[in-house]
Amino acid sequence: MLQKRIFAVATALLTCTAAQAQSAGDFVGNLGWFHFAPQDSSEPLTVNALGTNVTAPGTGTSVDNADTVGFAATYFITDHIAAAAVGGIPPKFRLAGTGSLSSLGRAGSAYEWSPTILLKYYFNDATSNLRPYLAAGAAYVWFSGVKPEPAAASGALLYSPTLGTALEGPTSVKLSHSFAPVINAGLAYNITQHWSVDASLSYMWLSVRATLTTQSKLGTVTSSAKLKVNPIISFVSVGYTF
Repeated sequence: MLQKRIFAVATALLTCTAAQAQSAGDFVGNLGWFHFAPQDSSEPLTVNALGTNVTAPGTGTSVDNADTVGFAATYFITDHIAAAAVGGIPPKFRLAGTGSLSSLGRAGSAYEWSPTILLKYYFNDATSNLRPYLAAGAAYVWFSGVKPEPAAASGALLYSPTLGTALEGPTSVKLSHSFAPVINAGLAYNITQHWSVDASLSYMWLSVRATLTTQSKLGTVTSSAKLKVNPIISFVSVGYTF
């Protein structure tokens, strides 16, 4: 009798465990929190004025960390291979001057859009509660709501000992858009047949070119700089399997 009860309990546990995983044909939706930690570096500012190009040594910009709500939709092609679409509410990135531009303080802000497609490989059997995974893919990145701070909007960064404020004036800013490769690693833990938790880290190779157009007393001045953002992105979420 005791052996039969043990066998029944073991069978029930195995049946429960087998249901607590993702398998071919399953669709999983995740909702959670993104943290962006830029590993940034920048090239010096190049200024095109009065028919000449001049590079301003010692100039640069940096990007602050950002947080936002994120979501992911994952479809299991097989028990181990899945395709995922990842997005979220656009985080607001704030830029600041560095080097000789540090005295200007905040340079501006912008909202970053980076919808991402990943191809994922899940380890362990489809019946496992804990499933590590590796993934790779790409994001298409663009920016909206680009807003220069007063120091940048007035062209104050163009002050020079020779010309004084002659090159300053109303300034607009444009940020480039591009594809960015992404690699990703994470863990999914299946709590029940439908509910799971997920934690992952991603690295994105993202470069952005900022172009500033200033209407000065001496004509139009164009300034540009390339900024490598290269964020490490952490994502903690709750998932539901359909």
